Amino acid sequence: MSASLKARLQAQALAEGFSAMGICAPDATPDTAGRLADWLAAGHHGQMVWMADRAEWRGSAAALWPAARSVIMLAEVYTPEADPRDVLAMPDRAAVSVYAQGKDYHDLVKRRLKRLGRWLLDQAGEAAEIKVFVDTAPVMEKPLAQAAGLGWQGKHTNLLLRYMGNWFFLGAIFTTLDLPKDAAEVSHCGSCTACLTACPTGAFPAPYQLDARRCISYLTIEHKGPVELELRALMGNRIYGCDDCLAACPWNKFAAAARDIGYQPRVGAPELAELAALDDAAFRARFAGSPIKRIGRDRFVRNVLYAIGNSGLPALRGVAERLIADPDPTVADAAAWAVSRLGG
Repeated sequence: MSASLKARLQAQALAEGFSAMGICAPDATPDTAGRLADWLAAGHHGQMVWMADRAEWRGSAAALWPAARSVIMLAEVYTPEADPRDVLAMPDRAAVSVYAQGKDYHDLVKRRLKRLGRWLLDQAGEAAEIKVFVDTAPVMEKPLAQAAGLGWQGKHTNLLLRYMGNWFFLGAIFTTLDLPKDAAEVSHCGSCTACLTACPTGAFPAPYQLDARRCISYLTIEHKGPVELELRALMGNRIYGCDDCLAACPWNKFAAAARDIGYQPRVGAPELAELAALDDAAFRARFAGSPIKRIGRDRFVRNVLYAIGNSGLPALRGVAERLIADPDPTVADAAAWAVSRLGG
C-alpha cells in the first residue's frame, strides 16, 4: 500500500505544479549538525542570529518533530527567461534577484504544499499528521533534498538537479506516515568551479562553503546597518539579492521553464533614480505581495544608494544628495558615500 501511495503522491505532486519529489527519513542527514556547528563557529552566519538560536532543530529534522517518519521534499522551478546578469551592464538600472521578481514564493509554494498534504491525508486511509515548511522554519532543506534524491548541493552550496539546473524553490512535508525512501544523490560537479569564480565578492572561502558576510544576497537582504566600504564597491547595481553563482552553473542548460505565472517578472530592472525617491508608503505600495517588502524602505534605499555610487554616472549625484539628510542614519551614510563616489 505504501509503495502505491508513494507513486500516486508523485503523480499528484506533478499535477499540483511541483517539478520533482523525493522522500527521505528525518534522520537521513547525520552530518548536518556538525557542518552547521562549524559554520556557526566560524561566524559565517553574520547577523543571522536565528541560525544559531535553533541550531538543535536545524541540525536534525528528527529533533524538530520526533513523531515524523518521512520527509517529502519537493522542488518548484522558477527559471528566468533571460540571463539575469544582463542588467549588470545597465548602471542606471537596478538588478533584482530572479526569485524576487514575481509574487512571494513563500505564499505560492506553501499553498501548493498544503493542497498536496491534504490530498495525502485523504488518500492514506489511516490516522496521520503532516507539517509543511517553506524556508521560514528551522529546517535544512538542501541536505534533506539531497538525502531524498532530488539533487546535490553544489560548490555554491545551493541544490542542483541534473535535469533542472539550480533555479527552483524547495518545500517540505513532514509526515507521520512511513513512506518508501529514495536513494540519496551524489555530487556531479566534478572539477567545475564556475560558480565560485563568478562570485563578485569572494564569498566562498572553499568549495561547498559560504561566508554569508561577504555574500551580496546576505548584504542586501539580511545585513542591518552600513555595509563595509570594500564590499559596497563590489556590489555593483545589485540592490536585492544576487544570482551570479546560480547563473554561472553549466547544469542550467537543462533547466525547465517556470510553470506558475506567479513567477513571471513584475519588478523588472527599474531606474535607480525612481527607487531612491520612494518614501515608506510608496515603497510598501510598490512591493506589496513581493518578498522585497520585508526588508523595509530604509534598507532598500540604502542598497539603491550603493548602486548609485557604483554607477559612475554624475547625473545621479543629485539623486543621492537629496538623501544626505535622510532621517535614517544608514541611508544618510549611503547617500554621502554615493555623492563622494560620483565626484561630489
